[in-house]
Amino acid sequence: MVSFLSCFGGSRQRERRILAKKEEAARNLDQLPSWTAPDNTLILQAFEWHVPADHRHWLRLKSALPEWKAIGIDQIWVPPGCKGMDPNGNGYDIYDLFDLGEFDQKGAISTKWGSRMELEEMMRQAHTLGIGVIWDAVLNHKAGAEYPEYFDAVAVDPKQRNKEISKPLEIHGWTGFDFPGRGEMYSSMKYHWQHFSGVDWDDKGKKQEIYKILGSNKDWAPDVSTENGNYDYLMFADLEHSHPEVREDLLLWGTWITESLSLSGMRLDAAKHFSTRFQKAFLEHVRERANPNFFVMGEYWTGDVSAIHDYLEEVDNQVVAYDVPLLVKFSKLSHARSPDLRGIFDGTLVKTKPEHAVTFVANHDTQVGQMMETPVASSFKLLSYALVLLRKGGYPCVFYGDLYGIRANVKDPMTPSCDGKLPILTQARKRYAYGEQEDYFDQPNCIGFVRYGNAYHPGLACVLSNDGPSKKRMFIGRQYTNCEWTDVLGYHSALVIIDKRGYGEFPVNAMSVSVWVEAAAVKRDGLQKDFNVNIYDY
Repeated sequence: MVSFLSCFGGSRQRERRILAKKEEAARNLDQLPSWTAPDNTLILQAFEWHVPADHRHWLRLKSALPEWKAIGIDQIWVPPGCKGMDPNGNGYDIYDLFDLGEFDQKGAISTKWGSRMELEEMMRQAHTLGIGVIWDAVLNHKAGAEYPEYFDAVAVDPKQRNKEISKPLEIHGWTGFDFPGRGEMYSSMKYHWQHFSGVDWDDKGKKQEIYKILGSNKDWAPDVSTENGNYDYLMFADLEHSHPEVREDLLLWGTWITESLSLSGMRLDAAKHFSTRFQKAFLEHVRERANPNFFVMGEYWTGDVSAIHDYLEEVDNQVVAYDVPLLVKFSKLSHARSPDLRGIFDGTLVKTKPEHAVTFVANHDTQVGQMMETPVASSFKLLSYALVLLRKGGYPCVFYGDLYGIRANVKDPMTPSCDGKLPILTQARKRYAYGEQEDYFDQPNCIGFVRYGNAYHPGLACVLSNDGPSKKRMFIGRQYTNCEWTDVLGYHSALVIIDKRGYGEFPVNAMSVSVWVEAAAVKRDGLQKDFNVNIYDY
Protein backbone atom coordinates (compact mmCIF):
# COMPACT_ATOMS: atom_id res chain seq x y z
CA MET A 1 0.00 0.00 0.00
CA VAL A 2 2.83 2.40 0.89
CA SER A 3 4.49 1.60 -2.41
CA PHE A 4 1.26 2.28 -4.32
CA LEU A 5 0.71 5.66 -2.61
CA SER A 6 4.32 6.62 -3.23
CA CYS A 7 3.98 5.86 -6.95
CA PHE A 8 0.64 7.69 -7.07
CA GLY A 9 2.12 10.74 -5.41
CA GLY A 10 5.10 10.73 -7.74
CA SER A 11 2.77 10.54 -10.72
CA ARG A 12 0.79 13.54 -9.47
CA GLN A 13 4.00 15.49 -8.95
CA ARG A 14 5.14 14.75 -12.48
CA GLU A 15 1.75 15.85 -13.79
CA ARG A 16 1.99 19.11 -11.85
CA ARG A 17 5.48 19.76 -13.23
CA ILE A 18 4.27 19.12 -16.79
CA LEU A 19 1.28 21.42 -16.32
CA ALA A 20 3.47 24.13 -14.80
CA LYS A 21 5.75 23.91 -17.82
CA LYS A 22 2.80 24.31 -20.19
CA GLU A 23 1.51 27.29 -18.23
CA GLU A 24 4.96 28.88 -18.36
CA ALA A 25 5.02 28.43 -22.15
CA ALA A 26 1.82 30.50 -22.39
CA ARG A 27 3.30 33.48 -20.54
CA ASN A 28 4.98 36.48 -22.16
CA LEU A 29 3.54 35.63 -25.57
CA ASP A 30 3.59 39.32 -26.50
CA GLN A 31 7.39 39.22 -26.39
CA LEU A 32 7.64 36.59 -29.14
CA PRO A 33 7.81 37.16 -32.94
CA SER A 34 4.55 35.25 -33.41
CA TRP A 35 2.69 37.98 -31.52
CA THR A 36 2.86 40.33 -34.51
CA ALA A 37 3.22 37.76 -37.30
CA PRO A 38 1.40 38.45 -40.58
CA ASP A 39 -1.87 36.75 -41.43
CA ASN A 40 -1.80 33.13 -42.53
CA THR A 41 -1.77 32.33 -46.22
CA LEU A 42 -3.40 29.35 -47.91
CA ILE A 43 -2.91 27.74 -51.32
CA LEU A 44 -5.67 25.95 -53.23
CA GLN A 45 -4.73 23.57 -56.02
CA ALA A 46 -7.49 24.73 -58.36
CA PHE A 47 -7.92 21.56 -60.43
CA GLU A 48 -7.91 17.77 -60.27
CA TRP A 49 -7.06 15.18 -62.90
CA HIS A 50 -10.61 14.54 -64.06
CA VAL A 51 -11.81 18.11 -64.62
CA PRO A 52 -14.00 17.79 -67.75
CA ALA A 53 -12.42 18.84 -71.05
CA ASP A 54 -15.12 21.43 -71.68
CA HIS A 55 -12.60 24.26 -72.20
CA ARG A 56 -14.41 26.31 -69.52
CA HIS A 57 -12.15 25.88 -66.51
CA TRP A 58 -10.72 29.41 -66.53
CA LEU A 59 -14.29 30.74 -66.49
CA ARG A 60 -15.15 28.28 -63.72
CA LEU A 61 -12.26 29.52 -61.61
CA LYS A 62 -13.15 33.15 -62.25
CA SER A 63 -16.66 32.54 -60.89
CA ALA A 64 -15.40 30.65 -57.84
CA LEU A 65 -12.70 33.13 -56.80
CA PRO A 66 -14.88 35.37 -54.57
CA GLU A 67 -16.09 32.36 -52.58
CA TRP A 68 -12.54 31.05 -52.21
CA LYS A 69 -11.41 34.43 -50.94
CA ALA A 70 -14.23 34.38 -48.38
CA ILE A 71 -13.06 31.06 -46.90
CA GLY A 72 -9.46 32.17 -46.50
CA ILE A 73 -7.74 31.17 -49.76
CA ASP A 74 -5.33 33.77 -51.09
CA GLN A 75 -3.23 31.81 -53.59
CA ILE A 76 -4.32 29.38 -56.27
CA TRP A 77 -2.13 26.87 -58.07
CA VAL A 78 -3.52 26.58 -61.59
CA PRO A 79 -2.89 23.76 -64.09
CA PRO A 80 -0.30 23.97 -66.89
CA GLY A 81 -2.20 26.18 -69.31
CA CYS A 82 0.32 25.95 -72.15
CA LYS A 83 -0.61 23.98 -75.28
CA GLY A 84 -0.08 20.23 -74.96
CA MET A 85 0.01 17.69 -77.77
CA ASP A 86 -3.57 16.69 -76.83
CA PRO A 87 -5.96 19.69 -76.69
CA ASN A 88 -8.07 17.77 -74.19
CA GLY A 89 -5.11 16.72 -72.05
CA ASN A 90 -4.05 18.26 -68.76
CA GLY A 91 -0.97 19.99 -70.20
CA TYR A 92 1.81 17.80 -68.82
CA ASP A 93 2.25 16.52 -72.38
CA ILE A 94 3.70 19.97 -73.10
CA TYR A 95 4.06 21.03 -76.72
CA ASP A 96 4.42 24.83 -76.86
CA LEU A 97 5.15 26.93 -73.76
CA PHE A 98 4.32 30.15 -75.62
CA ASP A 99 0.79 29.09 -76.65
CA LEU A 100 -1.64 29.84 -73.81
CA GLY A 101 -4.71 28.95 -75.86
CA GLU A 102 -4.14 31.55 -78.56
CA PHE A 103 -3.01 29.68 -81.67
CA ASP A 104 -4.53 26.95 -83.81
CA GLN A 105 -2.14 24.13 -82.96
CA LYS A 106 -2.60 20.43 -82.18
CA GLY A 107 -6.20 20.48 -83.35
CA ALA A 108 -7.52 23.40 -81.26
CA ILE A 109 -7.01 27.01 -80.31
CA SER A 110 -7.99 26.69 -76.65
CA THR A 111 -6.26 24.39 -74.20
CA LYS A 112 -8.34 21.98 -72.13
CA TRP A 113 -8.72 24.82 -69.63
CA GLY A 114 -9.90 27.53 -72.02
CA SER A 115 -8.61 30.34 -74.22
CA ARG A 116 -5.91 32.86 -73.44
CA MET A 117 -8.55 35.60 -73.29
CA GLU A 118 -10.50 33.65 -70.66
CA LEU A 119 -7.29 32.99 -68.75
CA GLU A 120 -6.55 36.72 -68.68
CA GLU A 121 -10.10 37.45 -67.47
CA MET A 122 -9.60 35.01 -64.60
CA MET A 123 -6.23 36.59 -63.77
CA ARG A 124 -7.76 40.07 -63.60
CA GLN A 125 -10.43 38.82 -61.20
CA ALA A 126 -7.77 37.17 -59.03
CA HIS A 127 -5.71 40.36 -58.88
CA THR A 128 -8.79 42.41 -57.99
CA LEU A 129 -9.47 40.09 -55.05
CA GLY A 130 -5.84 40.00 -53.93
CA ILE A 131 -5.41 36.32 -54.83
CA GLY A 132 -2.00 35.27 -56.13
CA VAL A 133 -1.71 32.79 -59.00
CA ILE A 134 0.92 30.02 -59.10
CA TRP A 135 1.54 28.59 -62.58
CA ASP A 136 2.30 24.89 -63.10
CA ALA A 137 5.49 25.01 -65.19
CA VAL A 138 6.41 21.90 -67.21
CA LEU A 139 10.06 22.45 -68.16
CA ASN A 140 11.45 18.91 -68.24
CA HIS A 141 10.34 17.72 -71.69
CA LYS A 142 8.39 18.39 -74.89
CA ALA A 143 5.78 16.26 -76.67
CA GLY A 144 3.96 16.22 -80.01
CA ALA A 145 6.81 17.04 -82.41
CA GLU A 146 5.91 17.88 -86.00
CA TYR A 147 8.34 15.33 -87.45
CA PRO A 148 11.04 12.81 -86.50
CA GLU A 149 14.75 13.35 -87.07
CA TYR A 150 17.74 11.03 -87.52
CA PHE A 151 20.46 11.10 -84.86
CA ASP A 152 22.82 8.80 -82.99
CA ALA A 153 21.77 7.34 -79.66
CA VAL A 154 22.35 4.45 -77.30
CA ALA A 155 19.77 2.42 -75.40
CA VAL A 156 20.17 2.40 -71.60
CA ASP A 157 18.93 0.16 -68.82
CA PRO A 158 15.65 1.69 -67.54
CA LYS A 159 16.56 0.63 -64.00
CA GLN A 160 20.15 1.93 -64.30
CA ARG A 161 20.25 4.76 -66.83
CA ASN A 162 24.04 5.11 -66.64
CA LYS A 163 24.37 1.58 -68.02
CA GLU A 164 24.34 1.33 -71.82
CA ILE A 165 22.68 -1.82 -73.19
CA SER A 166 23.29 -1.31 -76.91
CA LYS A 167 25.97 -0.11 -79.24
CA PRO A 168 25.63 3.40 -80.69
CA LEU A 169 23.03 3.34 -83.45
CA GLU A 170 21.12 5.73 -85.65
CA ILE A 171 17.49 6.14 -84.62
CA HIS A 172 14.56 8.18 -85.89
CA GLY A 173 13.16 10.18 -82.95
CA TRP A 174 10.33 12.71 -82.68
CA THR A 175 12.34 15.85 -81.94
CA GLY A 176 11.38 18.36 -84.68
CA PHE A 177 9.33 21.27 -83.28
CA ASP A 178 8.53 24.19 -85.61
CA PHE A 179 5.30 25.50 -83.98
CA PRO A 180 3.71 26.38 -87.38
CA GLY A 181 0.53 27.74 -85.81
CA ARG A 182 2.43 30.32 -83.76
CA GLY A 183 5.30 31.03 -86.11
CA GLU A 184 7.77 33.57 -84.70
CA MET A 185 5.37 35.16 -82.21
CA TYR A 186 6.92 35.59 -78.72
CA SER A 187 9.89 33.29 -79.54
CA SER A 188 11.74 32.38 -82.76
CA MET A 189 13.25 29.22 -81.23
CA LYS A 190 12.70 25.93 -83.08
CA TYR A 191 13.64 22.68 -81.38
CA HIS A 192 15.65 19.83 -82.93
CA TRP A 193 17.41 16.68 -81.77
CA GLN A 194 20.46 18.53 -80.42
CA HIS A 195 18.24 20.32 -77.90
CA PHE A 196 17.26 17.05 -76.21
CA SER A 197 19.10 14.46 -74.13
CA GLY A 198 16.81 11.46 -74.61
CA VAL A 199 13.70 9.92 -76.16
CA ASP A 200 11.82 6.67 -75.64
CA TRP A 201 10.81 5.72 -79.18
CA ASP A 202 12.75 4.85 -82.34
CA ASP A 203 10.43 5.36 -85.29
CA LYS A 204 12.96 3.66 -87.57
CA GLY A 205 13.06 0.39 -85.67
CA LYS A 206 9.54 0.81 -84.23
CA LYS A 207 11.00 0.06 -80.83
CA GLN A 208 10.40 1.51 -77.38
CA GLU A 209 13.49 1.94 -75.21
CA ILE A 210 15.05 4.75 -73.22
CA TYR A 211 17.59 6.18 -75.66
CA LYS A 212 20.32 8.58 -74.60
CA ILE A 213 21.12 10.94 -77.48
CA LEU A 214 24.79 11.05 -78.43
CA GLY A 215 26.78 14.09 -79.47
CA SER A 216 29.49 16.50 -78.43
CA ASN A 217 29.35 17.11 -74.66
CA LYS A 218 25.96 15.36 -74.44
CA ASP A 219 24.98 13.23 -71.46
CA TRP A 220 22.34 12.97 -68.78
CA ALA A 221 22.32 15.97 -66.42
CA PRO A 222 24.49 15.13 -63.39
CA ASP A 223 22.48 17.25 -60.92
CA VAL A 224 19.24 15.25 -60.85
CA SER A 225 17.84 12.48 -58.66
CA THR A 226 20.09 9.41 -58.41
CA GLU A 227 17.11 7.05 -58.52
CA ASN A 228 17.56 4.54 -61.36
CA GLY A 229 21.20 5.59 -61.46
CA ASN A 230 20.26 8.91 -63.02
CA TYR A 231 16.63 10.07 -63.26
CA ASP A 232 17.07 12.82 -65.87
CA TYR A 233 14.82 11.07 -68.36
CA LEU A 234 11.13 10.90 -67.42
CA MET A 235 9.02 10.97 -70.59
CA PHE A 236 8.63 12.24 -74.17
CA ALA A 237 11.61 14.19 -75.58
CA ASP A 238 13.80 15.12 -72.63
CA LEU A 239 15.15 18.69 -72.75
CA GLU A 240 18.87 19.29 -72.36
CA HIS A 241 19.00 22.31 -70.04
CA SER A 242 22.75 22.78 -70.50
CA HIS A 243 22.25 23.63 -74.17
CA PRO A 244 22.58 27.44 -74.47
CA GLU A 245 19.65 27.81 -76.89
CA VAL A 246 17.33 25.76 -74.65
CA ARG A 247 18.46 27.73 -71.62
CA GLU A 248 17.89 31.08 -73.34
CA ASP A 249 14.43 30.13 -74.58
CA LEU A 250 13.25 28.87 -71.19
CA LEU A 251 14.56 31.96 -69.39
CA LEU A 252 12.77 34.11 -71.96
CA TRP A 253 9.55 32.17 -71.36
CA GLY A 254 9.86 32.52 -67.59
CA THR A 255 9.95 36.30 -67.67
CA TRP A 256 7.42 36.53 -70.53
CA ILE A 257 4.69 34.54 -68.84
CA THR A 258 5.32 36.04 -65.40
CA GLU A 259 5.03 39.57 -66.75
CA SER A 260 2.18 38.79 -69.17
CA LEU A 261 -0.02 37.27 -66.47
CA SER A 262 1.44 39.01 -63.38
CA LEU A 263 2.09 35.63 -61.78
CA SER A 264 2.93 35.41 -58.08
CA GLY A 265 4.78 32.12 -58.44
CA MET A 266 5.33 28.79 -60.16
CA ARG A 267 5.30 25.11 -59.39
CA LEU A 268 8.22 23.31 -61.03
CA ASP A 269 6.84 20.02 -62.27
CA ALA A 270 9.17 16.98 -62.13
CA ALA A 271 11.87 18.90 -60.22
CA LYS A 272 13.83 15.73 -59.49
CA HIS A 273 14.21 15.08 -63.22
CA PHE A 274 16.00 18.20 -64.47
CA SER A 275 19.08 20.18 -63.55
CA THR A 276 19.00 21.85 -60.15
CA ARG A 277 21.59 24.34 -61.40
CA PHE A 278 19.19 25.35 -64.14
CA GLN A 279 16.28 25.56 -61.68
CA LYS A 280 18.29 27.93 -59.51
CA ALA A 281 19.30 30.05 -62.51
CA PHE A 282 15.71 30.10 -63.77
CA LEU A 283 14.15 31.39 -60.58
CA GLU A 284 16.96 33.92 -60.04
CA HIS A 285 16.36 35.21 -63.58
CA VAL A 286 12.61 35.56 -63.09
CA ARG A 287 13.04 37.24 -59.72
CA GLU A 288 15.54 39.69 -61.16
CA ARG A 289 13.61 40.50 -64.35
CA ALA A 290 9.93 40.08 -63.48
CA ASN A 291 8.98 39.56 -59.82
CA PRO A 292 11.42 39.86 -56.88
CA ASN A 293 8.95 38.06 -54.58
CA PHE A 294 8.40 35.13 -56.93
CA PHE A 295 7.23 32.05 -54.96
CA VAL A 296 8.48 28.69 -56.26
CA MET A 297 7.35 25.19 -55.29
CA GLY A 298 9.61 22.36 -56.41
CA GLU A 299 7.90 19.03 -56.99
CA TYR A 300 10.73 16.80 -55.81
CA TRP A 301 8.74 13.63 -55.24
CA THR A 302 10.29 11.31 -52.67
CA GLY A 303 9.38 9.97 -49.25
CA ASP A 304 13.00 10.38 -48.12
CA VAL A 305 13.23 13.66 -46.20
CA SER A 306 17.03 13.68 -46.41
CA ALA A 307 16.81 13.62 -50.23
CA ILE A 308 14.49 16.64 -50.10
CA HIS A 309 17.00 18.40 -47.83
CA ASP A 310 19.71 17.71 -50.41
CA TYR A 311 17.53 19.13 -53.19
CA LEU A 312 16.83 22.29 -51.20
CA GLU A 313 20.53 22.76 -50.53
CA GLU A 314 21.33 22.36 -54.23
CA VAL A 315 18.97 25.24 -55.06
CA ASP A 316 20.29 27.29 -52.11
CA ASN A 317 16.98 26.92 -50.27
CA GLN A 318 15.37 29.34 -52.74
CA VAL A 319 12.29 27.15 -53.24
CA VAL A 320 9.85 25.27 -51.05
CA ALA A 321 9.21 21.56 -51.52
CA TYR A 322 6.30 19.19 -51.11
CA ASP A 323 6.27 17.34 -47.79
CA VAL A 324 5.83 13.93 -49.40
CA PRO A 325 7.04 12.13 -46.22
CA LEU A 326 4.13 13.66 -44.30
CA LEU A 327 1.65 12.57 -46.98
CA VAL A 328 3.08 9.03 -46.90
CA LYS A 329 2.56 8.99 -43.13
CA PHE A 330 -1.03 10.17 -43.49
CA SER A 331 -1.69 7.45 -46.05
CA LYS A 332 -0.13 4.63 -44.03
CA LEU A 333 -1.73 5.65 -40.74
CA SER A 334 -5.12 6.08 -42.38
CA HIS A 335 -5.15 2.43 -43.49
CA ALA A 336 -3.92 0.97 -40.19
CA ARG A 337 -6.09 0.01 -37.25
CA SER A 338 -5.84 2.62 -34.45
CA PRO A 339 -2.16 3.45 -35.07
CA ASP A 340 -0.16 5.58 -32.66
CA LEU A 341 -0.47 9.26 -33.64
CA ARG A 342 2.22 10.64 -31.35
CA GLY A 343 5.05 10.38 -33.89
CA ILE A 344 3.04 11.56 -36.87
CA PHE A 345 5.49 14.38 -37.67
CA ASP A 346 8.69 12.38 -37.17
CA GLY A 347 10.83 12.32 -40.31
CA THR A 348 8.77 14.97 -42.12
CA LEU A 349 9.85 18.15 -43.85
CA VAL A 350 7.47 20.35 -41.84
CA LYS A 351 9.22 19.20 -38.66
CA THR A 352 12.79 19.54 -39.92
CA LYS A 353 12.47 22.56 -42.25
CA PRO A 354 9.00 24.07 -41.67
CA GLU A 355 9.81 27.24 -43.60
CA HIS A 356 10.39 25.14 -46.75
CA ALA A 357 7.52 22.63 -46.53
CA VAL A 358 4.37 22.56 -48.65
CA THR A 359 2.00 20.44 -46.57
CA PHE A 360 -0.89 18.67 -48.29
CA VAL A 361 -3.27 15.73 -48.07
CA ALA A 362 -3.87 15.02 -51.76
CA ASN A 363 -3.21 16.38 -55.23
CA HIS A 364 -3.81 15.45 -58.88
CA ASP A 365 -0.89 12.99 -58.89
CA THR A 366 -1.97 11.13 -55.74
CA GLN A 367 -5.52 10.43 -56.91
CA VAL A 368 -6.48 6.81 -57.43
CA GLY A 369 -5.04 5.55 -60.70
CA GLN A 370 -2.38 8.27 -61.03
CA MET A 371 1.41 7.93 -61.11
CA MET A 372 2.02 8.79 -57.45
CA GLU A 373 -1.16 7.30 -56.04
CA THR A 374 -1.01 7.82 -52.25
CA PRO A 375 -4.59 7.69 -51.00
CA VAL A 376 -5.51 8.92 -47.55
CA ALA A 377 -8.58 7.05 -46.29
CA SER A 378 -11.69 9.24 -46.24
CA SER A 379 -12.14 8.62 -42.50
CA PHE A 380 -8.68 10.12 -41.85
CA LYS A 381 -8.81 13.14 -44.14
CA LEU A 382 -10.40 15.51 -41.63
CA LEU A 383 -7.65 14.66 -39.14
CA SER A 384 -4.97 15.18 -41.78
CA TYR A 385 -6.31 18.54 -42.87
CA ALA A 386 -6.61 19.72 -39.26
CA LEU A 387 -2.93 18.88 -38.74
CA VAL A 388 -1.97 20.65 -41.97
CA LEU A 389 -4.16 23.76 -41.68
CA LEU A 390 -4.22 24.65 -37.99
CA ARG A 391 -0.65 24.11 -36.85
CA LYS A 392 2.47 26.23 -37.14
CA GLY A 393 4.89 25.66 -39.99
CA GLY A 394 4.61 24.91 -43.65
CA TYR A 395 2.65 26.27 -46.58
CA PRO A 396 -0.64 24.32 -46.55
CA CYS A 397 -2.23 23.44 -49.87
CA VAL A 398 -5.88 22.36 -50.12
CA PHE A 399 -6.90 20.08 -52.98
CA TYR A 400 -9.75 21.00 -55.33
CA GLY A 401 -10.78 17.33 -55.41
CA ASP A 402 -11.26 17.35 -51.63
CA LEU A 403 -13.08 20.67 -51.58
CA TYR A 404 -15.58 19.61 -54.26
CA GLY A 405 -15.14 15.88 -54.84
CA ILE A 406 -13.65 13.89 -57.73
CA ARG A 407 -15.49 13.55 -61.01
CA ALA A 408 -13.88 10.57 -62.74
CA ASN A 409 -17.11 10.09 -64.71
CA VAL A 410 -19.54 12.82 -65.70
CA LYS A 411 -22.37 10.76 -64.19
CA ASP A 412 -20.61 10.28 -60.85
CA PRO A 413 -21.89 12.29 -57.85
CA MET A 414 -19.47 14.87 -56.46
CA THR A 415 -18.84 14.17 -52.78
CA PRO A 416 -16.61 16.63 -50.88
CA SER A 417 -14.11 15.18 -48.41
CA CYS A 418 -14.08 15.80 -44.66
CA ASP A 419 -17.86 15.59 -44.27
CA GLY A 420 -18.01 18.93 -46.08
CA LYS A 421 -16.16 20.64 -43.21
CA LEU A 422 -13.10 21.69 -45.18
CA PRO A 423 -14.30 25.29 -45.78
CA ILE A 424 -14.80 25.66 -42.02
CA LEU A 425 -11.24 24.46 -41.38
CA THR A 426 -9.83 26.93 -43.92
CA GLN A 427 -11.71 29.76 -42.23
CA ALA A 428 -10.50 28.60 -38.81
CA ARG A 429 -6.95 28.78 -40.18
CA LYS A 430 -7.43 32.32 -41.46
CA ARG A 431 -9.09 33.63 -38.29
CA TYR A 432 -7.81 31.65 -35.31
CA ALA A 433 -4.71 29.53 -36.04
CA TYR A 434 -2.14 32.01 -34.75
CA GLY A 435 0.51 32.40 -32.11
CA GLU A 436 2.58 29.94 -30.14
CA GLN A 437 1.67 26.27 -30.11
CA GLU A 438 1.53 23.80 -27.25
CA ASP A 439 1.22 20.10 -28.08
CA TYR A 440 -0.60 17.44 -26.08
CA PHE A 441 0.70 14.39 -27.90
CA ASP A 442 0.50 12.24 -24.78
CA GLN A 443 -1.90 9.46 -25.84
CA PRO A 444 -1.55 7.04 -28.77
CA ASN A 445 -4.99 7.61 -30.22
CA CYS A 446 -5.98 11.05 -28.97
CA ILE A 447 -3.73 14.05 -29.52
CA GLY A 448 -4.33 17.76 -29.23
CA PHE A 449 -2.71 21.15 -29.48
CA VAL A 450 -3.40 24.75 -28.55
CA ARG A 451 -2.64 27.91 -30.54
CA TYR A 452 -2.51 30.83 -28.10
CA GLY A 453 -3.36 33.57 -30.59
CA ASN A 454 -1.57 36.86 -31.17
CA ALA A 455 -2.13 40.61 -31.16
CA TYR A 456 -4.59 40.43 -34.05
CA HIS A 457 -6.30 37.05 -33.75
CA PRO A 458 -7.64 34.78 -30.99
CA GLY A 459 -6.33 31.26 -30.73
CA LEU A 460 -7.88 27.81 -30.80
CA ALA A 461 -7.75 24.33 -29.29
CA CYS A 462 -7.83 21.23 -31.48
CA VAL A 463 -8.39 17.61 -30.45
CA LEU A 464 -8.10 14.59 -32.77
CA SER A 465 -9.03 10.95 -32.22
CA ASN A 466 -8.36 8.02 -34.53
CA ASP A 467 -10.19 5.61 -32.23
CA GLY A 468 -13.13 6.09 -29.87
CA PRO A 469 -14.55 9.27 -28.34
CA SER A 470 -12.22 10.98 -25.92
CA LYS A 471 -11.33 14.19 -24.07
CA LYS A 472 -8.21 16.27 -23.76
CA ARG A 473 -7.49 18.61 -20.84
CA MET A 474 -5.47 21.52 -22.18
CA PHE A 475 -4.30 24.87 -20.85
CA ILE A 476 -5.86 27.86 -22.60
CA GLY A 477 -4.89 30.70 -20.27
CA ARG A 478 -6.21 32.14 -17.01
CA GLN A 479 -7.48 35.19 -18.86
CA TYR A 480 -10.21 32.89 -20.22
CA THR A 481 -11.45 31.73 -16.79
CA ASN A 482 -15.24 31.13 -16.94
CA CYS A 483 -15.28 31.85 -20.69
CA GLU A 484 -17.29 29.63 -23.03
CA TRP A 485 -15.58 27.86 -25.94
CA THR A 486 -17.44 26.34 -28.89
CA ASP A 487 -16.63 23.68 -31.48
CA VAL A 488 -16.63 25.55 -34.80
CA LEU A 489 -17.00 22.28 -36.72
CA GLY A 490 -20.40 21.81 -35.07
CA TYR A 491 -19.90 18.26 -33.84
CA HIS A 492 -20.50 19.30 -30.21
CA SER A 493 -23.41 21.51 -29.21
CA ALA A 494 -22.35 21.78 -25.57
CA LEU A 495 -19.91 24.54 -24.67
CA VAL A 496 -16.66 24.04 -22.74
CA ILE A 497 -16.16 26.35 -19.75
CA ILE A 498 -12.56 27.25 -18.95
CA ASP A 499 -11.81 26.64 -15.26
CA LYS A 500 -10.12 28.98 -12.78
CA ARG A 501 -6.67 27.61 -13.61
CA GLY A 502 -7.18 28.31 -17.32
CA TYR A 503 -7.84 24.72 -18.39
CA GLY A 504 -10.61 23.21 -20.46
CA GLU A 505 -11.79 19.61 -20.97
CA PHE A 506 -12.28 19.40 -24.73
CA PRO A 507 -14.19 16.40 -26.10
CA VAL A 508 -13.82 14.77 -29.51
CA ASN A 509 -15.98 12.17 -31.22
CA ALA A 510 -14.70 8.81 -32.42
CA MET A 511 -12.48 9.05 -35.50
CA SER A 512 -12.98 12.80 -35.64
CA VAL A 513 -11.70 16.28 -34.91
CA SER A 514 -13.01 19.09 -32.74
CA VAL A 515 -11.81 22.69 -33.10
CA TRP A 516 -12.57 24.97 -30.15
CA VAL A 517 -12.61 28.77 -30.17
CA GLU A 518 -13.89 31.29 -27.64
CA ALA A 519 -17.62 31.53 -28.33
CA ALA A 520 -17.60 35.33 -28.11
CA ALA A 521 -14.98 35.51 -30.88
CA VAL A 522 -16.98 33.20 -33.14
CA LYS A 523 -20.14 35.21 -32.52
CA ARG A 524 -18.29 38.43 -33.30
CA ASP A 525 -16.54 37.17 -36.44
CA GLY A 526 -19.12 34.79 -37.83
CA LEU A 527 -18.23 31.86 -40.04
CA GLN A 528 -19.46 31.30 -43.57
CA LYS A 529 -21.33 28.00 -43.36
CA ASP A 530 -22.84 28.01 -46.86
CA PHE A 531 -20.40 26.87 -49.54
CA ASN A 532 -21.39 26.12 -53.13
CA VAL A 533 -20.03 22.68 -53.95
CA ASN A 534 -21.66 22.59 -57.38
CA ILE A 535 -18.54 23.87 -59.10
CA TYR A 536 -19.63 22.64 -62.54
CA ASP A 537 -22.76 24.77 -62.42
CA TYR A 538 -20.59 27.82 -63.02
